[in-house]
Amino acid sequence: MNEMRPKIIPGSGVTLHFSLTLPDGTEALSTYGEEPLTFNMGDGSMVAGLELALYGLRSGMEQTLMLTAEQAFGMRDEDKVHPVPREDFPPEMVLEPGQVVAFDTPAGDELAGIILTLEDARVVVDFNHPLAGQEVSFRVSILDVQPPATTQTTDGS
Repeated sequence: MNEMRPKIIPGSGVTLHFSLTLPDGTEALSTYGEEPLTFNMGDGSMVAGLELALYGLRSGMEQTLMLTAEQAFGMRDEDKVHPVPREDFPPEMVLEPGQVVAFDTPAGDELAGIILTLEDARVVVDFNHPLAGQEVSFRVSILDVQPPATTQTTDGS
């Protein structure tokens, strides 16, 4: 009776466990053993390429897909590597290569960057997603699917 369960479509509410594994077997991220992820399809909680792999699945289904870098987090973009003046960091902040630092954007959002190198007057920061340029294995277990919320007009229709 799996066919009676709602399929994942745009706007569906989804609760799932997932893991991302690199080709060398390193698990980069996993919700297994933790709280599952709950979100609405299309709300930006999940990368579009990962979301695309979920369409058509129903609760109780599991799947593992190998996703190319383009399908997952995109290719590395050298235009996202920027020198940042050292004076933009608090003077007491200890900086080191590989460190993840949060930055506030002009729009008020938070953006993470990874410190690549330290120089006297500047810090070179990579704003690519840490998994950009990586092929990943995407394993998912669908726990629950809720149909998209319907909106009603003011006349009740």
